[in-house]
Amino acid sequence: MSTSPSKQLQSFPNPRPGREYEINFTCPEFTCVCPMTNQPDFATIRISYVPDDLCVELKSLKLYLWSFRDEGAFHEAVTNQILDDLVAAINPRKMNVEGDFFVRGGIHTVVRATHEK
Repeated sequence: MSTSPSKQLQSFPNPRPGREYEINFTCPEFTCVCPMTNQPDFATIRISYVPDDLCVELKSLKLYLWSFRDEGAFHEAVTNQILDDLVAAINPRKMNVEGDFFVRGGIHTVVRATHEK
């Protein structure tokens, strides 16, 4: 597997597909670029999901999140894009993605996006 940023999300079979359980990830080092000022935006991305048949592979998730560091994106757009891409990759029963963005211009922004079958 590569060690370069990538939009490719890998998966593996859920080891307990008959059981409903929750998986949580926290990425405290997420960065993207403000599309208005071209300055970096920093956030903690929190992902929680109940898998169905597939689980997301962690290294691919890390490289996927890393791929946003040089891209211009509004907080609302990038949080929803992460959710859309993860849902497309693993089709979970439920998923929540939260982008908790650092203060910018005196405003702290938290964006939560949700998917449920």
